[in-house]
Amino acid sequence: MPDLIFDMETQDPDDVLTLCLVACHPAVRLRAVTLTPGSPAQTGLVRHVLRLLGREDVPVGAQDPGTGKDHVSAFHHKWLGTPPPAQPDAAPGELMARTLRNHPETILLTGAPLRNLGRLLDEHPEARLSRWVAQGGFAGDNVVPPELRLPKFAGRTTCPTFNFNGEPRAARLALSSGGRIGRRELVSKNVTHDIRYDRDFHERLRPYRDRTPGLDLLFSGMERYLRKKPGGKLLHDPAAACAAVDPAIATWAEVEIVRAEDGTWGSLPAVGSGTFITVAMDRRRLFEVLIGE
Repeated sequence: MPDLIFDMETQDPDDVLTLCLVACHPAVRLRAVTLTPGSPAQTGLVRHVLRLLGREDVPVGAQDPGTGKDHVSAFHHKWLGTPPPAQPDAAPGELMARTLRNHPETILLTGAPLRNLGRLLDEHPEARLSRWVAQGGFAGDNVVPPELRLPKFAGRTTCPTFNFNGEPRAARLALSSGGRIGRRELVSKNVTHDIRYDRDFHERLRPYRDRTPGLDLLFSGMERYLRKKPGGKLLHDPAAACAAVDPAIATWAEVEIVRAEDGTWGSLPAVGSGTFITVAMDRRRLFEVLIGE
């Protein structure tokens, strides 16, 4: 069973939904959580979620950005309340490095701007990742076959991608890290914009919600979300988590990631690069991975 570090933020529901999934998933062992930007309010919220899931054993890494803001969206407060601020167990780069020393084959899953991965690479030159799975990047028409292209992205070869643009220096560093990261797998928006948690998805999940505390909490969060937004939510980070659990649910292309002058990101075919990006995902199999089958 693979070990996992999850690097997350709390401005969007996606990351806490993903935490619910990976904290209790039967196919992975969550070893650590790191936070961006790392406020005490974020740490308090994540500790609260881990307590609800029976995973108080999971250490939390964060570094207070000193902005005076909690960096927690209003949805989280409505769903989970407002737990008191808390202090982390370690700085994020140190916690990542420590986890890798103890569990060298640990997978890093990133659902946030890549500041903490940048810290790991900058501050711990001895650290090596066997596999990094990121929600981010874009595979355009030069990579995706015509039959797999989403109409909304037709004609594009580059596109903005939040998690890379949130910390572009760290993104470039991680994407050009050579042997320090054995395999880089990017779950791109050309895939996640085709995976929606809507009312039909919700009702399909209902019979399985009691399988784990994580699925139950995820279900309750989306029950609240759908009351306000019946159109549902795109599953960006949860899709990346499912690909981390089982990469066979996706079709991958080996690429080099490039950044255009306007700040958009794209992909160029590049055999031997060690970087792979999704061009399609099997939604039936994704659901099966999500429920632990």
